Amino acid sequence: MESTEDYSFPPASFKPLLTEISGLLRSTSSTLAVAETTAGGLVSASLLSVSGASKFFVGGATVYTTKSRRAWAGWTDENLVNYNGPTPELVTELAANVREQMDVTYCIGESGATGPTVPGPPFVHIAGQTCIAVVSREGFATRVVNTGIADREKNMVAFTKAALELLRDVLAGDVKLEQQRRPDSEGARF
Repeated sequence: MESTEDYSFPPASFKPLLTEISGLLRSTSSTLAVAETTAGGLVSASLLSVSGASKFFVGGATVYTTKSRRAWAGWTDENLVNYNGPTPELVTELAANVREQMDVTYCIGESGATGPTVPGPPFVHIAGQTCIAVVSREGFATRVVNTGIADREKNMVAFTKAALELLRDVLAGDVKLEQQRRPDSEGARF
């Protein structure tokens, strides 16, 4: 009995992007980790769909709740008290913490709101918006993506593609990394 299910993953439109990312990471012997929230593990899964991903992919965490962010992403009581929703700064710090813990060359961080509903005040979430960061020892790059829709599944896929595109842009040198010192580490860079 043949199945009528479509098991193709990742989406066909991702494949050239993933091939390019894989080649760029391998050519420099770079390693990668992922800390994602509303993409739900799809960034990691997409990267792992590439044959030979074990040469560059070290690990990923879906840190969807504050409990998981505390356990796996280095969040402190201060992060929890001051949390009002995702921002580029928050996602950069999330990625920086995971990059350090995993001792990788790059880390992708992502956090947003897929919709259709979002928490109310004091949280500032916009359905269809995510913040993405790519962090390395040399600096960071961020991007805010707003799809303009509140469709959960479509946003998860769109957020995943946007995260992969930012990573590719950083690896290809099309986006320059910003320099910033971490306030909690005596001048250490991300």
